[in-house]
Amino acid sequence: MTLYPPAPWKMHGSMWLTAFRLRSDVDERRPAGVYGVALVSYEEPSPLTYHELLVARTTKNRAGESAVTITDIWVDSPASQAGGRELWAIPKDLCDFDLDMSFRGPVTSTEWSTTLERRPIAEARFTDISRAAPRVPFKGLVEQPGIAEHPEVADVVMKGTAKALPCRGRWSFAADGPLAFLRDARQLGSFRMSGFRLHFE
Repeated sequence: MTLYPPAPWKMHGSMWLTAFRLRSDVDERRPAGVYGVALVSYEEPSPLTYHELLVARTTKNRAGESAVTITDIWVDSPASQAGGRELWAIPKDLCDFDLDMSFRGPVTSTEWSTTLERRPIAEARFTDISRAAPRVPFKGLVEQPGIAEHPEVADVVMKGTAKALPCRGRWSFAADGPLAFLRDARQLGSFRMSGFRLHFE
């Protein structure tokens, strides 16, 4: 049994996110529409520190509110994997991450790579000045269909503050990897949330 913190999780870190438009249905879980693809670094003083790659599609929850549903997600923490699945029906799997960051004045340059059993999933590069942005509040809703560890639909609220600005983002998805379906998706825009403080419940 893998132990993890009880809900809510009060997380700190940074996120790099790019919106894509998927032109045609992939399968029942991944219909055509707008998707966000994000890389996240959860840092101290978060109850768990780890990295994350996720894909989420825009949708409406059962109350008719704008929300997202996470379709694909990987982390490098077994505790985060177990907690995500059992608390919120988030279908987390495990993979490996490499993260490199450099700074020049207000500019941050970031390179990510993700691999599953040494096979590439995705690579991404970003340039941003989000560290210089004012801190602003944010709120989002997540609705997750049931999975084996959490059979009921899970409704999740995310809220917090972050320094967020648009950024330059460039992605590459492995042709034989689990996110190959995004290779032909149209990239719409990117932003970074720097130094976020996130309440996830």
